[in-house]
This record gives sequence, structure tokens and C-alpha cells, in this order.
Amino acid sequence: MRHAGGVSTERDLTAPAFASPDALAGALDDHGYLADEGLATAGYLAVAMRRPLFVEGDAGVGKTALAQALAAVLHAPLIRLQCYEGIDASQALYDWDFPRQLLHLRAAEAAGRGEDADSLEHEIYSRRFLIARPLLQAIETDPCVLLVDEVDRADDEFEAFLLEVLSDFTVSIPELGTIRAATPPVVVVTSNRTREVHDALKRRCFYHWVEHPSFDREVAIVRRRFPAATDRLAQEVATAVQGLRTVGLLKPPGVAETLDWTDALLALGATHLDEDLATRTLGAVLKYREDHERVAQSIVGGHASLLSGAAEAAGAG
Repeated sequence: MRHAGGVSTERDLTAPAFASPDALAGALDDHGYLADEGLATAGYLAVAMRRPLFVEGDAGVGKTALAQALAAVLHAPLIRLQCYEGIDASQALYDWDFPRQLLHLRAAEAAGRGEDADSLEHEIYSRRFLIARPLLQAIETDPCVLLVDEVDRADDEFEAFLLEVLSDFTVSIPELGTIRAATPPVVVVTSNRTREVHDALKRRCFYHWVEHPSFDREVAIVRRRFPAATDRLAQEVATAVQGLRTVGLLKPPGVAETLDWTDALLALGATHLDEDLATRTLGAVLKYREDHERVAQSIVGGHASLLSGAAEAAGAG
């Protein structure tokens, strides 16, 4: 790993990391992330072309986990910028440590240096008092993977700022000068599509929509994460979740919920999923009261059970 001005101790990401999308998929697989052909190709091209990868899709389909897996296969630290409503440039880029600056000024005055204004100003606006936020950390850390998570939660102004930074990975700090990335980080931008992200940002990136996994892939994901789960339990959980995604819930479950549900069932010592267990553990997979009541009533009612309905759908697939 190399920081600005330091010496490299790990592989330089300026060289192509993988020979092909299949090679990347295999490396991700080795780290527990099962990427389909489309996602592996998108990830490979983003790394090879040195362009940010913009991944969009429903919550829980593995967008954030992709960035984590990429960091693992590239042997690079993951730096995460979590977006939220109201985030601004200072919270994403850098800020000054005002409490420490004030303490430094008071200490200087106590030592009789209060008249040396120019020198004090230079000291308090030195690097020792600069707080590097995720974007500046990513610019100064080589190599690294930068995750800009849930960019759709930020506002238009922050999007414009982010686009500027991602264009050249250069930051101008008036008190210190210009800081430029020696090697641009690998960037993954995620969106749950709670609102449309501007085309200007998407054009800067390689875009990929992440679908919910197929039944077979979801079973494989469950078995990979939880080797203790029986084949029957993994198939029944995946079957039920696949069915739940088709019934118009307020929040259809993603892969994250599939894994949470499996984890809960294993904690109860389950080897298969029956209606009683499903009803008692719905809180692991459904996060809205309306969805919970609707599914619970369907299961308890015993007619057109979502479990059996989902099983038929999975069998047909």
C-alpha cells in the first residue's frame, strides 16, 4: 500500500488487475462474492478503463458487498463515503480541526507568541490540523477502492461536486495547495434509485443494473455464506424469498434479507423451513408492518401459501 509521498508495498493498480471478466468473477468467488456474467464484465471494464462503476438496483442485492469484494481481490483498502440527505463537500472531502487549532493558539499565546500572527496562521493551517474525509483519503491512498454508497440520498449540489472530484481526482486546498491522486482509486458508486441521479454523473461512469439473483444463484450464495445450512434449508429459504418478491410487497426482500433469514433459522437450529418457523421469523426478512401482516396471514390461512407457491415457482425455474 502506498500513501502520497510514500513507497509502494503492494501491487500497483495502474496495471490491469485481471486478464478477463471470468478471471475477475473467479477472484470474487474466492472471496465469497458470486457475480453473474454481466456484473463481472461491468466490474472488469470499470477497472480496466479506469472509470467509476455505477451500480444501481433494489436495496439488498449486493451493491455494497461488491465494493467490499473488489477491495479484497485488489488487495486494497476500502474507503467508504456514505451519502445522506444534507451531506456537503466538507463532510466528504476535508475539514479543519477547529478545537485543536484553538488549543494551539491558546498555547502559543501562553508561551508569549501571540504577536507572531503570520507564523501562527501558517501553523494552524498546516496538515497536522487537517481532517481528511473519505474523498481526500481516497485521493491520497494508493491503491484503494472508493465506495460512494447510496448517492441517490444526496442532493443535486453534492452530485455536481462529486462529479468534479471524480473527473480528475484533484483537490485544491487554499491553505495547502493542490493534492492530486498518484493513481486514481477504483470507484464504485451505488444507488437504490430512490430518485433519479443526473445523467452527467452516470455518463462519467460505467453503468450496471444489479438484478435479484436467480434461484440457483441465490441458493449458492446462501450455501457459500452459511456452510452449516442444509441443502433443503437453503433451497426452501431461497424459494420463499423468490416468491415474496413477486407479490407486490412495500419492500421486497433482497439477498441481504435472504441471508438474515437463514442466519435466524440456523440460530433456532432449523434444518428446513416450515410454516411455523416462517411465521415466527418473518421479522428477519420483512421490515414493514403491512408486509409482515400480509404474509403472516397468508401463511397461517393455509391457502395459497407463499411458501408452497414459491416452491412451485422455483421448481418451474
